[in-house]
Amino acid sequence: MKKNLVLVLLAAIIFSSCGEYNKLLKSTDYEYKYEAAKNYFAKGQYTRAATLLNEVITILKGTDKAEESLYMLGMSYYNQKDYSTAAQTFMTYYNTYPRGTYTELARFHSGKALYLESPDARLDQSGTYIAIQELQMFMEYFPQSSQKKEAQEMIFSLQDKLVMKEFLAARLYYNLGNYNGNNFLSCVITAQNALKDYPYTYLREELSILILRAKHEMALHSIVEKKDERFRETIDEYYAFKNEFPESKYMKEANRIFKESSRTIEEE
Repeated sequence: MKKNLVLVLLAAIIFSSCGEYNKLLKSTDYEYKYEAAKNYFAKGQYTRAATLLNEVITILKGTDKAEESLYMLGMSYYNQKDYSTAAQTFMTYYNTYPRGTYTELARFHSGKALYLESPDARLDQSGTYIAIQELQMFMEYFPQSSQKKEAQEMIFSLQDKLVMKEFLAARLYYNLGNYNGNNFLSCVITAQNALKDYPYTYLREELSILILRAKHEMALHSIVEKKDERFRETIDEYYAFKNEFPESKYMKEANRIFKESSRTIEEE
């Protein structure tokens, strides 16, 4: 009996709430809608808050409520995990109110929304570059912000994703070998560029051993006139790898490559 009573009361509350919301949607009292949107936002009912804010935002333009309503709209999308729309809304806010009350937060959440929207490393990384740019702009505009550390960590994480993208490309070139061209050379160039662009990457060792492997394979498959030169380049790469990663888990493989390359030169 008690359970049925609770269900009835709950249903009454829900229908009452829905009825009130439907009345709000039909209302032409935009001040009332604005206050209701704020109330829904405070309660975490972001879908309703966004719907109402979208209705009143144009009407409120030029008033003291316009700035707050635009920021709340961005946060409503953000909290719904609609990061793309949130980022665009935050950008609209800080471009409209460059010295606004919420400009620092808008710039930060714009960058964070794009960070959260950033695709997997195997996909196109255009969005990742935009997210990095947005976070860097935030740090440039607000160098003393309490969110600076988090922004920097997000940038590092996004850069790691870009390096992973390059590593996957370099590894693919290596695995393709001489299929339809000299993919070993493409592997070397891609890995070297990644190390140049991101010298402190956590994938530095993996990229370096990939370069050594690819140079060795190029030497093995070279024409006679170029074999000696390419094996010497492989040996030089070995010494560079050994000096930087003396305790590497790939050292056994690197030593084998060195011995094979050295023996080939001695035999010529």
